[in-house]
Amino acid sequence: MILYEYPFNERLRTYLRLEQLFRRLDELIARSHPLDHHYALVTMFEVMDVAARADLKTDVLKDLEKHKHQFDAYRGNPSISEDVLDGVIAQLDHCFAALSAQSGKAGQALSENDWLMSIRSRVGIPGGTCGFDLPAYYAWQHHAPVQRQHDLQQWATSLGPLANSVYLLLRLMRESGLPQKVAAERGQFQQNLPQGRTFQLLRLAIDPALQLIPEISGNRLIVSVRLMRQEEGGRLVASAEAAAFELTLCA
Repeated sequence: MILYEYPFNERLRTYLRLEQLFRRLDELIARSHPLDHHYALVTMFEVMDVAARADLKTDVLKDLEKHKHQFDAYRGNPSISEDVLDGVIAQLDHCFAALSAQSGKAGQALSENDWLMSIRSRVGIPGGTCGFDLPAYYAWQHHAPVQRQHDLQQWATSLGPLANSVYLLLRLMRESGLPQKVAAERGQFQQNLPQGRTFQLLRLAIDPALQLIPEISGNRLIVSVRLMRQEEGGRLVASAEAAAFELTLCA
């Protein structure tokens, strides 16, 4: 199954973008080729760009606190395991403490590294990180893979509290939804959302064998899915076929 996700608000869009960047960063650091480590640095700079929004850290801390209060309300419920509940609340507390202890925005320590910022200033220029432009960076790329990995892991440490917080918030949100099997008639599907409840994320799983691509739109009242088929040359055309898929709404 191919899983598509659609965020209903800008805050969730930011979280999903950060999650994608953090996962890419982890994978690139674990590799050994200098080119992979170059793009690991580029990914760090992308995280800094996304995290530059002034209220991002405040939003994450508020969401961690909100989830903690929600889980605290489950105490004493006989159908809830106290051990599991304590474990989740401990994770929320740990993420909150680590993120709030950081001064400034995520990646603030990286922005104070002049050598890294000299690279960042040139990565947007086509071919701007050639050896004749940045000889020190060119020399670093010839260090042993273990040394480069150590440097990257050290630089990424300042991004760790934000990464762990985003991972936890998205995991809890995804676990809040119940998947349902639905069918699109003539390639179209619409569903009214219940009033009085705010959903933040839609997840859609579809069989790749169908070769259909969902175009998702939605707001607090309704969600709509239009199934598309890709023709030769890449052009997308609306499908008129009936197809089933799995839909999950997460609050």
